[in-house]
Amino acid sequence: MGFETCGPNEVMVVSGCCHSGSTFIPGGRVFVWPVIQKLQKLSLNTMTLQIESPNVYTQLGVAVSVTGIAQVKIQGSSKEMLESACELFLGKTNHDIERVALETLEGHQRAIMGNMTVEEIYKDRKKFSKAVFEVASSDLVNMGICVVSYTLKDIRDDKGYLKYLGMAQTATVKRDARMGEAEARMEAGIREANAEEKRLAARYSTDIDIAKSQRDFELKKAAYDMEIHTKKAQSDLAYDLQAAKTKQAIKEEDMQVKVIERTQQIQLQEQEITRRERELEATVRKPADAEKYRLEKIAEANRTRVILEAEAEAESIKVKGEAEAFAVEAKAKAEAEQMAKKADAWKDYQDAAMVDMILETLPKIAAEISAPLCQTSKITMVSSGKGDVGAAKLSGEVLTLMEKMPHVVENLTGINITKNIKAATRR
Repeated sequence: MGFETCGPNEVMVVSGCCHSGSTFIPGGRVFVWPVIQKLQKLSLNTMTLQIESPNVYTQLGVAVSVTGIAQVKIQGSSKEMLESACELFLGKTNHDIERVALETLEGHQRAIMGNMTVEEIYKDRKKFSKAVFEVASSDLVNMGICVVSYTLKDIRDDKGYLKYLGMAQTATVKRDARMGEAEARMEAGIREANAEEKRLAARYSTDIDIAKSQRDFELKKAAYDMEIHTKKAQSDLAYDLQAAKTKQAIKEEDMQVKVIERTQQIQLQEQEITRRERELEATVRKPADAEKYRLEKIAEANRTRVILEAEAEAESIKVKGEAEAFAVEAKAKAEAEQMAKKADAWKDYQDAAMVDMILETLPKIAAEISAPLCQTSKITMVSSGKGDVGAAKLSGEVLTLMEKMPHVVENLTGINITKNIKAATRR
């Protein structure tokens, strides 16, 4: 011996020396002295019992058989019940305990069946189970056994009483069901007919309202469509008319712009020609006239000088006739020399000086041609898509004017600048 243990489904009972009575240890451990103390164990497991009560006469003398299921166990939480159980079952097997409990429950089950009718047992099984549970529990508690639950599993008979009872009940139920079904169908039919009548009335009323609404809608829609098409046609015609007017106005404006542009170009060219003529007159004719005047004055001065010298020389001659003849001859020589010098001067001027003067003056002419463009704040140009536009166009106009300058000079002075430059280059 020594320390002994048991699980929660068992109880240890220690008796002998050192104990005034038995000691109960449910699920634990205890020290047991060998020889002088004794240890016994009792199971606390739940026991399932099937209680059969065959051919028991009920209150009205009808024999039925009942099967019940009970769950019982020895109560380990109460010391008094443990003491009772130990007194009755300690040392016995579980089968012996189950047999005692089964016989007790079967007796109480029979007693309850004799106090109730078959209909009560059949219809109110809960009442039967409760009665058996309460009566059996009071007796089994004295044995230390607790009834955990009791349930009526089955009820039957050998004479077909329950079958006929069920048939009658079934027939009644079927009858009531048929009657209820017929009444329900009739009521349902009446309600369905009423509902169908109301549904058809509502449907016809709704269809009439829908037709009216559809008619009003179609009429209004037709009126709206006619108005819309009219407005759209007017709008399209007004748009086409306005578009035609706009195109015509654009064309007129375009032609006006082109006319103004061409007029301005003509005015600009006329002003440029006038300016070139004035510039040529200022830079070519006037210097040429001044040079011609200067040469004429030099020739006249030389002629006067020769005449004076001749007259002086003639005065020194005694013979007047010879003096006069010499004077006439000297005068003629002076005039011839003057004419020759003039011719040489004009020839040299036309061949070299005039060409050099014109070439020196050409950059000034180009600057004067482009001067109005430098002072212009805004220029509007309209292009037809052909030729240059912008600065290239203006530069081309200036160069075109410069290309025409030799012809203008030739028309004014009779000097072909290109020819003279080529001739000078050959020399």
